[in-house]
Amino acid sequence: MASVRRAVILAAGLGTRMLPATKSVAKEMLPIVDRPIIQYAVEEAAAAGIEEIVMVLAPDRGAIREHFGGGSHTEAIARARGNAALVERVVAPERLAKFTFVEQREPLGTGHAVQQARAHLKGEPFALLFPDDIILGAAPCTAQLVGTYEGCGAAAVIAVQQVSAAQIPQYGIVDPEAPGNPARLRGIVEKPAASGAPSDLGVVGRYVLGPSIFDQIEKLEPGAGGELQLTDAIAGQIAAGEPVYACRFEGRRYDAGRPAGAIAAAVAAALDREELRTDLLAHLTTLMPREQ
Repeated sequence: MASVRRAVILAAGLGTRMLPATKSVAKEMLPIVDRPIIQYAVEEAAAAGIEEIVMVLAPDRGAIREHFGGGSHTEAIARARGNAALVERVVAPERLAKFTFVEQREPLGTGHAVQQARAHLKGEPFALLFPDDIILGAAPCTAQLVGTYEGCGAAAVIAVQQVSAAQIPQYGIVDPEAPGNPARLRGIVEKPAASGAPSDLGVVGRYVLGPSIFDQIEKLEPGAGGELQLTDAIAGQIAAGEPVYACRFEGRRYDAGRPAGAIAAAVAAALDREELRTDLLAHLTTLMPREQ
């Protein structure tokens, strides 16, 4: 089985849940402490041994290209001033991996977005990351999935976490064949009612996918709005008898695509950094209501 050396990061969404901040700034470039949301996904992939990253962007995502592609105005000024420390901070993101940028010109679903990266994946398995999900922890989530993929001989591995009954209709929900972790799947359902859900394990925005996923995407019939959904393609893999596994990862996941989740992610990320922790705790203490 080929090792997982490449990743795809999807950054073509409209960011409507973060308006008006995302009216002119890509959601993925909003800051979490001192790094944009998307950089957390890139750093996670790099820590998992990923060497090449294909970013699928909407046409107006020039800031993401500049952040990871080099040649920014800030870099030029730092170099002109001979400020080596500042230059290093500016260019650090572009050194995390080799980057390729492709466009999804119309919002036609996650399956369609993944298709845009196909030519750059060389027929090899790849990690897929949705940057809205920031996952913090000692072991990178992507590394955990790669280990499962390579250890199980899987066609695909999906990150999942336990969700409450009230949250089930917001998630893709997996149907494991048996208890255990990882667990082979006999099905996956997109946003079911809690009463009919096959489990309480919700899909999180991390995957490792084998090249057969593209065969399934090509078979999809467009749904509402002409969209092709990745969940349907994975369901096709399962129906074809391919081994698809769910992996309950270790780590803390935050939905940075929503205001409350982004705030929580920023606080958690800052508390993980020694140089910020003490001052932040002091500020948080002043905000907490005192007992009467």
